[in-house]
Amino acid sequence: MSGHSKWATTKHKKAAIDAKRSALFSKHSRNITVAARTGGDPNPDNNASLAAAVARARMVSMPNAKIKAAIDKAFGTGAEAVVYKEVTYEGYGPAGVAFYVECLTDNLNRTAADVRSAFTHAGGSLGTTGSVAFQFTRKGSIAIDKIIKSDDKKVADRENAVDEEAFEMAVLEADGEDYEDAGDEWIVYTAYDQMQAVQKALEEQGIEVKGSELTMVPNTPNSLELSDAKKVQRLIDKLEELDDVQNVYTSMEVSDEVAAQLDEE
Repeated sequence: MSGHSKWATTKHKKAAIDAKRSALFSKHSRNITVAARTGGDPNPDNNASLAAAVARARMVSMPNAKIKAAIDKAFGTGAEAVVYKEVTYEGYGPAGVAFYVECLTDNLNRTAADVRSAFTHAGGSLGTTGSVAFQFTRKGSIAIDKIIKSDDKKVADRENAVDEEAFEMAVLEADGEDYEDAGDEWIVYTAYDQMQAVQKALEEQGIEVKGSELTMVPNTPNSLELSDAKKVQRLIDKLEELDDVQNVYTSMEVSDEVAAQLDEE
């Protein structure tokens, strides 16, 4: 088990959150609408998927009014009720990096055209269903803030650093598979069907969980130098700018030094 960025940049995002806030809210709105409709209940207390979607939206300070509007859309009670479909696209970007793109859309033709255009302009290509998926494994991903918020110091912060071994032992005891040091937070990886159980076990040890979600982890990451990483990152950014795109997973792996240089771009 290692705290280094073993799968760093799988979901690398730029730091300029404010500039992307509107697009971010739009993506979370769609997730909330789908979770509400799938769960069949507008009350998060009775709909676990909806509760998780709302929690993720609140992590990015999405206003309650927008959350309510997204729930209303699921049951046709809002002025703009829509039906979203889940669709995935698979392909290869620059340097042969595998891409797995998850979307929610109310217009399949528009989404397919937009995603294909992004790949084409980046020098990549879309593949058929299944052409890339086998290169990834679905995992649970649990985010834990490093700032201590309780007296039971299971998690390190900048002022009162706790030996990393203590956190590693906590993850092991909770049956987590691995963890990653992601700067201001820890990311704990679990089997996809064990995420809730591991989260509960961590919380029972006094660890405050920031959020959790399912993710796709590459089985064989592609280690890239800065020049190729920039090309791949441009495609990631282009895809994430599309309203219909929810998640972009890639097989790109870079060193901490290259990741820092990407952040400066």
